[in-house]
Amino acid sequence: MSDTYRIRDLLAGQRDVTVLHEKDYIQAPKANGYQSLHLIVAIPVFMSDRVQPVTVEIQIRTIAMDFWARLEHKIFYKYNGAVPDTLVEDLRQAADPANRLDVKMELLHDQVVALESVDANDAAVFSFDGLPPFPLPKGLLDSIMRGRSETW
Repeated sequence: MSDTYRIRDLLAGQRDVTVLHEKDYIQAPKANGYQSLHLIVAIPVFMSDRVQPVTVEIQIRTIAMDFWARLEHKIFYKYNGAVPDTLVEDLRQAADPANRLDVKMELLHDQVVALESVDANDAAVFSFDGLPPFPLPKGLLDSIMRGRSETW
């Protein structure tokens, strides 16, 4: 979830954005499993004769969080707020694997970023048909090739 907080920090660091309030449903998820970071911010809107600050809410979510929240929203309004207990429990249970998916995807992203930052002198460009080339450390590539020749 660190990307979520990085986005928050980028927004808060803007000279023309004023964070008025923050509600962190990632650190303290709602009982139904909802997770997101909500920011109430003031943004300047430039009119012909003045600058008017406008208060807006920004909800920062991962794709998995957003998918879960959109479905929960549809269900809530379909039942006019009186959602059957079985659906409430199913939604709460669905929030856990969505969170695990977010954590796993962030770890994969971090691995990709680490591969991108491999020193060019210590990397070989590797590619598969149909995929863009990517650098691999020469030591790793050598190990792969040694293992491949030993099994052939």
